[in-house]
Amino acid sequence: MMVRLRPRSEGGTPSIPRRVHLVGAGGIHMSAIGQILLERGHEVTGSDLELSEYTERLRALGGTVYQGHAIANLGRAELIVATAAAKSQNPEILEAQRRGLPVITRAEMVQRLLEGRKVLAVAGTHGKTTTSSMLALMAVRGGLDPLALLGGDARELGGNARDGQGEFAVVEADEYAEAFLQYHPHLALITNIEADHLDYYGTEERYVQAFARFAERVTAEGTLIVCADSPGALALGDARRSAGARVERYSVVSSSSEPADWEATALRVNDLGAFDFTASLHGGELGRVSLRVPGRHNVANALGALAVAMRAGVDFHRAALAAAEFTGARRRFDLVGDAAGVTVVDDYSHHPTEVRALVSAARQRYAGRRIVVCFQPHTYSRSVYLLEGFKHCFEGLDALYVLRTYAAREEPTAGMDAQALAAEITDPPATYVDSFEEAEERITADLAPGDVFITVGAGSVTELGPRVLAKLGARA
Repeated sequence: MMVRLRPRSEGGTPSIPRRVHLVGAGGIHMSAIGQILLERGHEVTGSDLELSEYTERLRALGGTVYQGHAIANLGRAELIVATAAAKSQNPEILEAQRRGLPVITRAEMVQRLLEGRKVLAVAGTHGKTTTSSMLALMAVRGGLDPLALLGGDARELGGNARDGQGEFAVVEADEYAEAFLQYHPHLALITNIEADHLDYYGTEERYVQAFARFAERVTAEGTLIVCADSPGALALGDARRSAGARVERYSVVSSSSEPADWEATALRVNDLGAFDFTASLHGGELGRVSLRVPGRHNVANALGALAVAMRAGVDFHRAALAAAEFTGARRRFDLVGDAAGVTVVDDYSHHPTEVRALVSAARQRYAGRRIVVCFQPHTYSRSVYLLEGFKHCFEGLDALYVLRTYAAREEPTAGMDAQALAAEITDPPATYVDSFEEAEERITADLAPGDVFITVGAGSVTELGPRVLAKLGARA
């Protein structure tokens, strides 16, 4: 839980009623909202299908969270905030409508929390959580005392929410259900654009159009910063520049890259199995940056965060020190532990591009070691529209297991299940495991001293790593 940096306000936020109810309070973004509201003195209730450490954080701060959704949970709530995953027939939402109570989305509530702040928004298909977490740490170490609403736990900041008193707010701008179209960023960063969330958008064209609309919402005096290494982000940046907007580009430079405003050059693998690089602005060297988080993609994440932080007023050297301090957001190449000579890691990757970057980072950090992965597909539809990517993104692994699909908001009829996906993956050949029990038994038997085991996916697969670790410990 994040350390409270100021006394709890008794007055709350003027544009938000005293008593707020959160439908889906255990979600990473919703729990961050709840934490901020409680810090500001609001009375917070909430509900979710399952209780978790995030609901426990809210309870520890004085909130009331119920398991399951029921009319009685609303109590005396004056405002209801609903997660995008909530169904229209949710009894709490229906009761709120019957009572005439306002029901707003998560993004609408975030916008209210951001009133009076200059928003530093990080968007993109991949890398949002790591980049926004790095940026928040740079802003804190740079003395900006920002508000921060993140999509994951940043270790150095102690969690996923921070209610600072400075003029800036760091926000992970999630594109699902067009949530990021509620913001008016002063500085907006787009890490990359690739087709995703087509269960909501329907087509890649509509998905890309949403990013274009987000870019148009940057304030007149603000700046859009895009990664030139992403064709989609670069094209969007060029379009906004042609329309007269202020746009800057950043790039991890290779021999074929055209010059960007912000560049990372002279990459070198350091003793931690991550990269050191030289950061430059408009061709002039700013200095060296040393990372703890592995992978070329994290060089891009750090450079993007650095660009936004410096444009917000953070000194380069303070930003670079923060980057060197950063050990990663939770579930992003997260070390679970070691037992019987096996290293266990957990990662949130659930898109082929993310998985490919993960495999590369693992090979960099754990050079020469056998790498075994258990991947859990996230939603049935994603396995269909990203099938070609999934067929090849695991290349370079020594062994691959595919766990039953994490359905999230979908029914099996929405697409392809995990067993069918596993049959499509041949390099390495994928082994389907139907349950956690089967996965635990087969994978533990497969692992040997010196191996690295990584659980991969945005769903419940994160629970498998500790179970395998315990079994390995018992075996040792």
